[in-house]
Amino acid sequence: MKRGRSINLFLLDGSVTGVIKYTMQNWTGVVYKIPRIALGSCKKREHLQQSGVYFLFGKSDESNESVVYVGQAGTRKNGTGLLERILYHSRDPKKDYWTEAAAITTTDNSFGPTEISYLENKFTNLAKKANRYLVKNDKDPNPGNISEEKECEMEEFTEKTELIMGILGHKVFVPLDEITEDTPRENVVRLHLKERGADATGFLTSEGIIVCKGSKLKEMPTPSCQEWIKKLRNKNRAYINSDCVLTKDIAFDSPSAAAGFCVFGSANGRIAWMTETGKTLKELYAEV
Repeated sequence: MKRGRSINLFLLDGSVTGVIKYTMQNWTGVVYKIPRIALGSCKKREHLQQSGVYFLFGKSDESNESVVYVGQAGTRKNGTGLLERILYHSRDPKKDYWTEAAAITTTDNSFGPTEISYLENKFTNLAKKANRYLVKNDKDPNPGNISEEKECEMEEFTEKTELIMGILGHKVFVPLDEITEDTPRENVVRLHLKERGADATGFLTSEGIIVCKGSKLKEMPTPSCQEWIKKLRNKNRAYINSDCVLTKDIAFDSPSAAAGFCVFGSANGRIAWMTETGKTLKELYAEV
């Protein structure tokens, strides 16, 4: 049985769009969510002068896909640590894609080189495995030489950090729900859409609908296709092969967005998507 969790957050300037500090009771970790335009207001924050790991979040200019860069920062001789490293990236024209940073450190400044190397490696590989964000790290970070006792401690730290990152709005560590032929049918709602040349499969999740790889999509847009649907197709063009078949599971936050993507035109997803028993989503929702 999953336990409830209590997260403390502090709005440093009283605004939900400004810098936010996250802590948890009985945890030495502290996480800062920092909009890029607010970096200057953090220069006197002692936590951000310490060692730690950080994330840079943004969107790809080419595909509009969510991207993340994971890095580490050690404490320098001049006392600067996390913030100075993040500011360095803000001056780098090759990293102009990011709009928000998340900095992770401890309340007692206990991170050394071994801990931050381990966490940088761990978070980078977790993000790659989840496959929700395009990870911008060119190389796998060195995990460092860590003892089994310290590794156990860092695993617990990682779990709490993953939880807070989701609350920040970044599900960078949360994989899309996976469905296979072996998945028990009672555990998922399988869906099918077959109209206007599209023959797609998907399944219903708490986040919306995931259109499954192997789905056949309509190749050409309908005459009345809206611009936002064309942008959806363009955003995911790398995952559509020459036969107009999807090569990757893609999540959509609404049934109509998922249906419109498949039929390359406007569609009412509550009617277009059908369950294995022939019910529309509209009928399924009415039963709740």
